[in-house]
Amino acid sequence: MSPLSVIITIAVYFIVLFAISYVTGKKADNAGFFTGNRQSSWYVVAFAMIGASISGVTYISVPGMVAGSGFGYLQMVMGFIVGQLVIAYVLVPLFYKMNLVSIYEYLENRFGMRSYRTGAWFFFVSKMLGASVRLFLVCLTLQLLVFDPLRLPFLLNVTITVLLVWLYTFRGGVKSLIWTDSFKTLCLVVSVGLTIYYITGELRLSFGEMLGAIADSDMSRLFFFDDVNDRQFFLKQFLAGIFTTIAISGLDQDMMQRNLSCKNSKDSQKNMVVSICLQFVVILMFLMLGVMLYLFAADQGLTVEKGDELFPMIATGGYFPVFVGVLFIIGLVSSAYSAAGSALTALTTSFTIDILGAKGKSDEALASTRKRVHVAMAVLMGVTIFVFNSLNNTSVIDAVYTLASYTYGPILGLFAFGIFTKRQVRDRYIPLVAIVSPLLCLVLQLNSEAWFGGYRFSYELLLFNAFFTFLGLCLFIKQGETVRENLREV
Repeated sequence: MSPLSVIITIAVYFIVLFAISYVTGKKADNAGFFTGNRQSSWYVVAFAMIGASISGVTYISVPGMVAGSGFGYLQMVMGFIVGQLVIAYVLVPLFYKMNLVSIYEYLENRFGMRSYRTGAWFFFVSKMLGASVRLFLVCLTLQLLVFDPLRLPFLLNVTITVLLVWLYTFRGGVKSLIWTDSFKTLCLVVSVGLTIYYITGELRLSFGEMLGAIADSDMSRLFFFDDVNDRQFFLKQFLAGIFTTIAISGLDQDMMQRNLSCKNSKDSQKNMVVSICLQFVVILMFLMLGVMLYLFAADQGLTVEKGDELFPMIATGGYFPVFVGVLFIIGLVSSAYSAAGSALTALTTSFTIDILGAKGKSDEALASTRKRVHVAMAVLMGVTIFVFNSLNNTSVIDAVYTLASYTYGPILGLFAFGIFTKRQVRDRYIPLVAIVSPLLCLVLQLNSEAWFGGYRFSYELLLFNAFFTFLGLCLFIKQGETVRENLREV
């Protein structure tokens, strides 16, 4: 595709997106921005959550990873399903009962202000890095397709990309995101489905033959039970999937902000169960697409150095009708800007409520603070992307989950201790525990092969991070005091 056609495709997409955002956010107040006024229909949220959970990283990296990992990623997705059920039936009722705007307010009521700030700051770092990594991948693709051919710098690319995210989220927040994410979900699913259809046709395969080709391919291997030291070993991936979901969905302001926009906890639970089932199907489609892309590349004699380059190269390389390239751009933009927009909204909410403590302000003062924070978060995201561009040396999807293992572990440990024990701890020591735990995990990861007979940690490192946090909290228990004496109603 030419740079001009890519620009036109993105421009048309954003015209539609801005129109949806304007209509849905026209009368949004602070409650609409933060919680969607808790009036969202559960089935709309369920459909929207597909687009929210599938980022640009998934869109690009998952099809490319089948050459090295097969369908092994589904082992982790199976864990996602279990983790989502835990969130729906353990965390959601608790958060609704406490009527939380930010989920980290729970930590203040359970432990104290320093715990509250610790959870909020770890979320802030986690989400800013994770969202920036995801948007970075999109900027790389746009640089390849648009900015490099036009000899425009990466800095301009990042500036325009982040500005677009800020523009469609600044007015309505969550209230707008539910509807814009629904539109993005539709675009994403249609783009993947039709791309598979066109590739199948180009390879002259029927639908049944396509399924047979995927099943017969070595790249469709699903379960890995043979080597416990392998990062793909089933139990590692499955457990990592459970606790990663609990951490980066259930204990993440970004994802829970949508789930808490439903009318009540029952509706939120229905939304979560339906959405995770649909997400499994969509991720399976991405993996099937990956096999078809590699089969097509082999048929055409194409070589790919990095898996992340496979989908962009084939979709926009002129091998198919222009419509396929248009579908790719729409799907990429839909998935990427969905994640970035929701992250920017969640960062604004958490920083305003949790870190600045602005919840008690008047509506006008709160709106003014929120708008200034929203601008600051967009600028910081752009700077982070630019810095990451100079440091990137790993697969993007691996980077996202590795970051999550280190930054979400203390949050998971704090919530686990708070929910599953009745003990109270010395609040002033919690920041120290939250810092030491990831450092212990880093030592463990660097030395695991030497210490444990070649064992290599994967994303299950998150469990050890949370475990170290839990143990650290046990060291600072207040003797004789329980949660019943200290937890106040919200």
